[in-house]
Amino acid sequence: MGQTTIEARGRVSPLASIRTSLPAITLRFAGLALVDAIAVWLLLFLIRDRVWPLALGILAATLLVNAVNLTDRLYPLRWMSPAFSIIILLVLYPIVFTVYTAFTNYSDGHLLTKVQTIRRIGQDRFLPEGGQTYQWTGFRSEAGDLTLWLVSPEGQAFLARPGEPLQEAVLGQPGIGELDEHGIPTRLDGYTRLEIRDILPILDSELALLEFGEPPFTFKIKSIREAAQLQQRFVYDSSQDSITDQRAGTVYPADDKVGFFLSSASVPLNPGYQVTIGLDNFDRLLNSPALRGPFVQIFLWTIVFAFFSVFTTFALGLFVALLLNDPILPARRLIRTLLILPYAIPGIIGILIWRGMLNQHLGVITTNLVKLFGWAPGWFIDPFWSKVGILLVNLWLGSPYMMLICSGALQAIPGDIYEAADVDGASGWQKFWDITLPLLLVSVGPLLIASFTFNFNNFSVIYAYNEGRPPIPGTPTPAGYTDILISYTFRLAFETGRGADYAYAAAITIVIFIVVATITLLQYGFMGRWEEVSENV
Repeated sequence: MGQTTIEARGRVSPLASIRTSLPAITLRFAGLALVDAIAVWLLLFLIRDRVWPLALGILAATLLVNAVNLTDRLYPLRWMSPAFSIIILLVLYPIVFTVYTAFTNYSDGHLLTKVQTIRRIGQDRFLPEGGQTYQWTGFRSEAGDLTLWLVSPEGQAFLARPGEPLQEAVLGQPGIGELDEHGIPTRLDGYTRLEIRDILPILDSELALLEFGEPPFTFKIKSIREAAQLQQRFVYDSSQDSITDQRAGTVYPADDKVGFFLSSASVPLNPGYQVTIGLDNFDRLLNSPALRGPFVQIFLWTIVFAFFSVFTTFALGLFVALLLNDPILPARRLIRTLLILPYAIPGIIGILIWRGMLNQHLGVITTNLVKLFGWAPGWFIDPFWSKVGILLVNLWLGSPYMMLICSGALQAIPGDIYEAADVDGASGWQKFWDITLPLLLVSVGPLLIASFTFNFNNFSVIYAYNEGRPPIPGTPTPAGYTDILISYTFRLAFETGRGADYAYAAAITIVIFIVVATITLLQYGFMGRWEEVSENV
């Protein structure tokens, strides 16, 4: 017995042998080294540009991967470490970044960090007094190296390479062939001449970024034929935290309250940079009359839209489920299958089909209403009927789901409860209100709460139906009568310009989260009461 125990203890499991085998260890550390190298490479750029939120996200994911792979006690989690990293970078980081952004001025004109703004402004060049303009011809080697043949206004020729001093070109110099009628060599050893068709695709991207010669006067390509002896216009002084315009002599100190480099006359240098502004976005949301008007109107419609979407879909779904629950009804399975079809069709396609049917001029529903009654609602131009149309489309999209969950919940209600109610002389309405509905809500209540939360942020049906239109007149920011908070936030973040009001939109998302969380908690409180009612049934 003792010998058997010793042998069992000395036996090595296949899993342990795999973990301790040299190939496995080598492969693990090689993969970890690759991950760390990529992370360090990214972190160097992010720290240089002061992109702190993303840098912290990548650092957290990298530390987690290293901790899991270097600790034996965490061995079972090693295969899950990529999933943890994805959760950090694609779930947690966007949440943290959104919250962080809400307290900054991140918007159109303030999309860069301060370091990136300084580098961007510093790229501007100007032709100083005494600077010269040259005609250029490009030559490229097989390795991709570029050389310019420069010709001054006086006819003097130079060879220019990026980051190197100009070399005066002498006729007959080794490697330089004979000149053509324009004074350009017909041959440059190791290089191929660039034609116009080769220059145009890279003129504004690759060629415009190159600098030739040495500071303070460097050559940059200005056009398809001209290169100028340019000088850096804006120079940053780190000791004074200011930028000086070397052409005009103007000094622009940094103003970290507004995120601009401002002159003494309050003239800013564009672009600005990101700064923390505290609660200004929330103060703007709550106290600005111009913005509070559309926000309050959109907020109220968002609640109405979410409530009626859940109420109407649940009512219709429950009604159909009750009908199909009656064994007297023939072909119940076929009818149930047909009613599920709207739920099986992709939502966007369904919305577009309804848009076509409600079209003011060609829609089958609208044209038939005109034939029958001589009038049809303005499904897309009237504020009230636009909202009715959205609720109608959402009813068609959501009722099959409600029918399914109600059908399943109805099957779980014991039949003897109804038999006892019949003995007591309960009417059909009493049985529904006092038995069916309480027991049903206990089962489907959490799903109704989830449906409310989903519709509170149901961007697709709002945007695909009418893009939030018709527009609300007189609003300082784009807003429509059928916009809900999420589509209004989308407008502010992406439709008013390149990144315009992104920080303000982030502040609204935090408000949306607080509102949805509060309503959800209240709904769970009501669900607790329904459970108490069901226990007494």
